Amino acid sequence: MAWLSVSIETDCSHADALADALIAAGALSASIEDADAGTPNETPQFGEPGSLTTPGWERSRIVALLEPDANVGDLVADCARIAGFEITPAFTQKSIAEQDWVTLTQSQFDPIRVSDGLWIVPSWHQAPDPSAIILVLDPGMAFGTGSHPTTRLCLEWLENSVTPGVSVLDYGCGSGILALAASKLGASKVVGVDIDLQAVSAAKSNAERNEVSARFVDSAEEIRGQFDIVVANILSNPLMALAPAICSHVCPGGKLALSGILAEQAEKLIASYAPYLQLDVADTRDGWVCLTGINI
Repeated sequence: MAWLSVSIETDCSHADALADALIAAGALSASIEDADAGTPNETPQFGEPGSLTTPGWERSRIVALLEPDANVGDLVADCARIAGFEITPAFTQKSIAEQDWVTLTQSQFDPIRVSDGLWIVPSWHQAPDPSAIILVLDPGMAFGTGSHPTTRLCLEWLENSVTPGVSVLDYGCGSGILALAASKLGASKVVGVDIDLQAVSAAKSNAERNEVSARFVDSAEEIRGQFDIVVANILSNPLMALAPAICSHVCPGGKLALSGILAEQAEKLIASYAPYLQLDVADTRDGWVCLTGINI
């Protein structure tokens, strides 16, 4: 069975109303995208916490999925009128063949080699090297699948820093990938914290799937004491705001690693942590940095 995909370009003031009208008229789905995506005019919708963003794209594109026998011209005209258009906007349409969407989606995610001894493997794949440490992790709602440069930087640092028996705190744990890696690398006490309840739930499920012992909480108030290693892969603004709290959990002689930081933000982060702990750039990748230091 084939479906009809209809693409309509509009502006941000009409996009929501047109998408709603399409759904009400029977469209199976209607998504709003940046019509300039992939060009120098692409506009991000979400910045770091504390930064200002303008909702919507001035040049928006609505992509709607319709039944194969839909009268596209009449449907778009009717919905445009409901959405407040004086003239029916131009649109294009194409046929979309029926597919096994689950298999198609899974095919986009292959095992990720962090190093010879550490791999991240989706549950539908066989481990490329069963003798290596394997983190079984599927893409989901919580950040952290190992594909982002900041996660890779932290994983590589952990692999070189975790020794048997150490304690590790993953501040802003997301999917729990860093905490899981620390546990499998030999840490005896691992705690992860995140303010996102969905992330904490995902991290707990991932820990169970990987058969590791790690505790995940949704409040920093539940974290007690200090740790040999603290890692925080968040973003620069929250990292600066959380500097006193994060550093308070690094034991004397303990190590701290921060990521989620663009190269041009490094100096500002180093300065904000200077009253508590001296940081240096440990590694860089694709414009992102990992800052590390020791609590001396």
